[in-house]
Amino acid sequence: MASTIKVDNIQNQSGETFNTVSWDTTAKTADFTAVSGRGYFVNTTSTAVTATLPASPLAGDTITFSDYTGTFQINNLTIDRNGSNIRGSASNFILNKENQTITLVYVDATEGWNITQESNNTTNFLEATGGTETTCGDYKIHTFTGPGTFCVSSLAVCSSNNIVDYLVVAGGGGSGISSSGGGAGGAGGFRESSGTASGCYTASPLGSGVSALPVTATGYPIVVGSGGTGICAPVGSGGSSTSGSPSSFSTIISAGGGFGGSEGPVPRPSGAAASPGGSGGGETSHSSAPPSVTGSGNTPPVSPPQGNPGGLGNTSPGVPTSAAGGGGGATAAGNPGDGSKAGGAGATTSISGTPTAYGGGGGGGSRTCAEGGGAGGVGGGGKGASGALYDQENGTANTGGGAGGLRNIGFGVAGNGGSGIVIIRYKFQ
Repeated sequence: MASTIKVDNIQNQSGETFNTVSWDTTAKTADFTAVSGRGYFVNTTSTAVTATLPASPLAGDTITFSDYTGTFQINNLTIDRNGSNIRGSASNFILNKENQTITLVYVDATEGWNITQESNNTTNFLEATGGTETTCGDYKIHTFTGPGTFCVSSLAVCSSNNIVDYLVVAGGGGSGISSSGGGAGGAGGFRESSGTASGCYTASPLGSGVSALPVTATGYPIVVGSGGTGICAPVGSGGSSTSGSPSSFSTIISAGGGFGGSEGPVPRPSGAAASPGGSGGGETSHSSAPPSVTGSGNTPPVSPPQGNPGGLGNTSPGVPTSAAGGGGGATAAGNPGDGSKAGGAGATTSISGTPTAYGGGGGGGSRTCAEGGGAGGVGGGGKGASGALYDQENGTANTGGGAGGLRNIGFGVAGNGGSGIVIIRYKFQ
């Protein structure tokens, strides 16, 4: 039989009277429904426990919860609101601190259950470390430009504050080489949440309708993909560049950008066709690949798409029309070699606190200096080579930009893609 300890009221030295409860001294070890006027010791040594609040509370109803063995930080106690607000929020409450104790008093339908007394271990906000940490108003931002760990040390008692917005951009692809213009590298895959969880910034259109991620008190490995390398070989060798590497955070994985196409041995029976990826690489000029084939984007497929295909190379030899296709970008496909050759545009977000573009495709290389190489896509895409000037550009670091294509008639070193980036944002005060 459960025993109880009942105290009518407690007064401090100034004479103030606090709400009191009758304590149930049999510790709860499984899910239960709380009753107004009672205090509960909860033992989460073996498993997490959920306490459900009364369905039809009255003003002044009071309930207290206390950590029985100091294990709330290992196995949490979740307080199910059961239709009423808690601290004005339509979210369940999580107790996740060692030796945590709180007293809830029902106020009204607007505020719901309020907290009148709580231990010093209670926090209203998520606490985490990792990467380069900055703040923007009430929001904290963790920026990872290389591998690391997003370590959540404690959760907020309000579950809605345990959700983070994110940006995950993979490494861009390396570019190809050709005597008539090498294909450009595609941008690394671009994936972003909608920004509704951490507010006060403008997400890119690719974040529309994408849910933020709930986190738990654990360490999340962060992978930031490196850019692909450009081919370093004689023109016509049949070799290829490499694609960018993926970036990841929790369940979000962005694919590396595809590499640009390169010229095969004369009479070009093969060559290295442009590669698929987060965004696809652009095809080389005079490619033996079918005119409708280029590096596909959004590979593997996700929704919304993480990128776009690269552009086709010009298959009709001649001056000044010989040029390669641009690499695909986060929001647009790469342009064809018989067009502008420009890389596809990236996407702009202000998740870091400053509007910044990421995921631009590289520009295709051209045969002549007069024609000029294709422009890199906004978001770190590198410019393509202008004939024999060899002025191709690498993708910009930590943007996931694709590399610009190289035109060479001998031995050449094509461009490298830009590395990726991971950014995490949440409310911290």
